[in-house]
Amino acid sequence: MQSFDMEALLRAVEAPLYWVGAFTAAWVSVWLMYRLLSGLRIWVLGNGQLISTKLGKWAVVTGATDGIGKAYAEELARRGFAMMLISRSQEKLDDVAHSLESRFKVETKTIAVDFGSIDIYPKIEAGLAGLEIGVLVNNVGISYTYPEFFLNVPDLDNFINTMINVNITSVCQMTRLVLPRMVERSKGVILNISSASGMYPVPLLTIYSSTKAFVDFFSRGLHAEYKSKGIIIQSVLPFFVATKMTKIRKPTLDKPTPERYVAAELTTVGLQSQTNGYLPHAIMGWVTTVLVPINLVIHFGMQMGKAQRAGYLRRRKQR
Repeated sequence: MQSFDMEALLRAVEAPLYWVGAFTAAWVSVWLMYRLLSGLRIWVLGNGQLISTKLGKWAVVTGATDGIGKAYAEELARRGFAMMLISRSQEKLDDVAHSLESRFKVETKTIAVDFGSIDIYPKIEAGLAGLEIGVLVNNVGISYTYPEFFLNVPDLDNFINTMINVNITSVCQMTRLVLPRMVERSKGVILNISSASGMYPVPLLTIYSSTKAFVDFFSRGLHAEYKSKGIIIQSVLPFFVATKMTKIRKPTLDKPTPERYVAAELTTVGLQSQTNGYLPHAIMGWVTTVLVPINLVIHFGMQMGKAQRAGYLRRRKQR
């Protein structure tokens, strides 16, 4: 009797289980196909000629004299944009401007300001007056000299203010200055350079990580607000790139040169509102946000930060 009941039960659930399994397999197959086609569209086909002077004559890049910012300036000049370069050192700005003019035969302008201050924006607004701006790259940013516990950061009060002014206030204020005229013309692109450090908390780089998380949320919120008006606002979250700020001298597949990174990132504009910008970085972003539990990511970040901190303090002591 018991055997009969069990056989009847199995027959009763056999069909529902079959359809649940079939539905699950079909859903997974469709999802994988969608992801494959999306990846092909983003990382192989790209966005064609979206980033062109049809958006406007001028491109504006902050933090334009080194690293990723300089690479954006060079790539946008190569595409024919007249360049407005904004950074702290007039000497470095002049060097980059002369290089762009001689290599790409484009018009350039410069504004020398320290984004650590908050009284600079009237000067920037005056410098941007009358320019038809198609692209704004909010790239300027600063990080820690070395990983450190919050209360041990040297000159903490000034450090907090400077980090917020450079990494957060600059993005908000530059967007405030440029976005209205883009909306009037119903076209324009704003690229806000965040960081993979903004995808989850990074211990010992806590203030930096938090400011970059702000940039990511700010960008995605504004994109939702203004995409119907023809404006693209993209959050860009690179992992390590071989720049002066990261102190990486030798580029590798997962730590590309700024030029390689920027060339890849610009193909994602209009296809992703939030992007890691470079295929190996996109894979790293998927692994660290989807496959690995967040507590484990934070733990590994803490261990890596402590190791880097110890190495820095040891080297400084030996000098």
